[in-house]
Amino acid sequence: MTKPSSKRKKATSATSRDSTPPDDQDLEDISQEENPATATITVTAVEVPELTQEEQSDRLHLERKVERAFFEAGKALMELRDRKLYRSTHKTFEEYCRDRFGHNRRQSYLLMDAAVIFDNLVEICDQIDHKLPTAEGQVRPMTKLEPQEQQEAWLRAVELAGGKVPTGRIVKDVVQRIMERTKVPNTYQIGEVCQRSVPNRSQRQSRTQRQRWLLGYCQPSK
Repeated sequence: MTKPSSKRKKATSATSRDSTPPDDQDLEDISQEENPATATITVTAVEVPELTQEEQSDRLHLERKVERAFFEAGKALMELRDRKLYRSTHKTFEEYCRDRFGHNRRQSYLLMDAAVIFDNLVEICDQIDHKLPTAEGQVRPMTKLEPQEQQEAWLRAVELAGGKVPTGRIVKDVVQRIMERTKVPNTYQIGEVCQRSVPNRSQRQSRTQRQRWLLGYCQPSK
């Protein structure tokens, strides 16, 4: 009966020793360790090497490829259409573009129109530090203008954009101003009587064919 009592006393004695409160120095050390405001953080600086001349040239080349992606697509579509390289699998160019690229008819012709305008703007790119269009939407408004007017519109749009590539909205505003400036004025007055000639059947057919050709529906007869 004495032995169990002895074991309990020892356990109690050990517990008593463990529960001894720490002195002030121990509390100060624990406080310093647990305070994140006084923690020391070591930051290692990593030096980023400058681009070599070859890397700078590669970067510029790749950036130009990205910027000209819509132009390259339009040029490729024109060649596919003009050489009829789709004829082995499809009857029409429109069906081929829809099945192969997921384009509707409008998308394909917008890209081809943009490629033509891009080619026209390349002639003046040196004057504006190579600020050429980077998206089809930036040149879409200029399809309504003559080639010389397209160059004028682009130069003005770049100027309004602070020397940067302008947005499609800026280009559209500039094109609208040019069209208003070159609009043929209406010389007739309200109430004035005028005579309008009605085209005959052959003239109407010729006009319809010309409109279809301009829209890309058919090729002009040779």
